[in-house]
Amino acid sequence: MAGVGAAINPVSFGCRHGRLPLQQPPMAPKTESVDLPDLAATRALARNLAPALTAGDVIALSGDLGTGKTTLVRALIEALGTRFGTPREEVPSPTFTLVQTYDFPGLSLWHFDLYRVKKPEEALELGIEEAFAKACSVIEWPERLGPYLPPERLSIALEFTDGETRRAAIAGTGRWASRAASIARHG
Repeated sequence: MAGVGAAINPVSFGCRHGRLPLQQPPMAPKTESVDLPDLAATRALARNLAPALTAGDVIALSGDLGTGKTTLVRALIEALGTRFGTPREEVPSPTFTLVQTYDFPGLSLWHFDLYRVKKPEEALELGIEEAFAKACSVIEWPERLGPYLPPERLSIALEFTDGETRRAAIAGTGRWASRAASIARHG
């Protein structure tokens, strides 16, 4: 983990395949939509996503307060517990701790909630570089990372469609580009 105050190269940032450029991909990825009318649909999306996760993956979850970001992460962690035969009884929100880690056999998941982060550099103090390098990182409020958000990622934007119904807009870049549509279809 980089120490507090460690120098960060402003041109690149560590991730899955070594150093990645800070700029965003030149073309916008295709977005797939999934309606999430209830908790069962959110859990189904998480169950479909769980088998695809590996170390170095970045999942960026955006959406207004109350759109279900933490609910989706909880369902994802439950699905990973089932996948690895290590169920989790409690999955707290990292709203105040900013990061929670979960270790499964062969995969660590770091859940970041950056709602209270004011400057992108503050996320570096949470060990996010280490997570990008060796764990699966699930990030709520990813826009708070600014230029440190890796360009290779799966982005899931949650929004209300009417009343309590939600929709997930799923887009992938890098290795996720071809898998986003499959996850959306089976979600």
